[in-house]
Amino acid sequence: MDKLELKVTNREILGKKVKHLRRQGITPVHLFGHGIESLALQCDTGELERVLGQAGQTRLISLKLAKEKKPRAAVVREFDRDWRKGQLLHVDFYQVKMEEKIKLEVPVVLVGEAPALKSKTTMLEHALGTLTIECLPAKIPTSLEVDISSLTELDQAIRVKDVTLDKDITVLNNPELVVVKISSRPVEKVEEKVVEKVVEAEAEEVAEEAAEAPKEATRDEKKSKET
Repeated sequence: MDKLELKVTNREILGKKVKHLRRQGITPVHLFGHGIESLALQCDTGELERVLGQAGQTRLISLKLAKEKKPRAAVVREFDRDWRKGQLLHVDFYQVKMEEKIKLEVPVVLVGEAPALKSKTTMLEHALGTLTIECLPAKIPTSLEVDISSLTELDQAIRVKDVTLDKDITVLNNPELVVVKISSRPVEKVEEKVVEKVVEAEAEEVAEEAAEAPKEATRDEKKSKET
């Protein structure tokens, strides 16, 4: 896998004034970590978007700071985006120490086919989309694959304790939590809906007949007076 690199520079503009940076195609970022001094930084928005698209929140990124020969290894901890405009507002990076374990959430990816899903009465419930793990930065997986081909019957489940991981990775979630499960598909009560519609239609007809009745009576009265 190619190494991800991102050039960043020190940022002097802080607070609400950073909106001027965004207009220039520059995104404010923040670097922090265990035992290091936090830094206010900035980088090219287009380059940052490219790196974020490849890294997610699990891949290591080499941050190349101006005037520093050695890049800093970091992961994306959090980012803010204006969801109405799609504009990237801010990114937080967490600097890691390669000899120190880190805790982070890793996405769960389902692989294989569950024989139980061949029945039209069953469905797959994906209860946990991520798992919280702890490991050395070099061992961080981009995702955790869960094979669902062992699910052959209704109510069968794969729990956290069933997920196979590298021996150097520790899952911090409750071992009994369900990751994925075969459940019954909700049965839509079509007959009841049909009956309800018939009853409603009959009620409307009765109401219309009742509304027309006075009009017919008035017409009959007029005819009798004329004769």
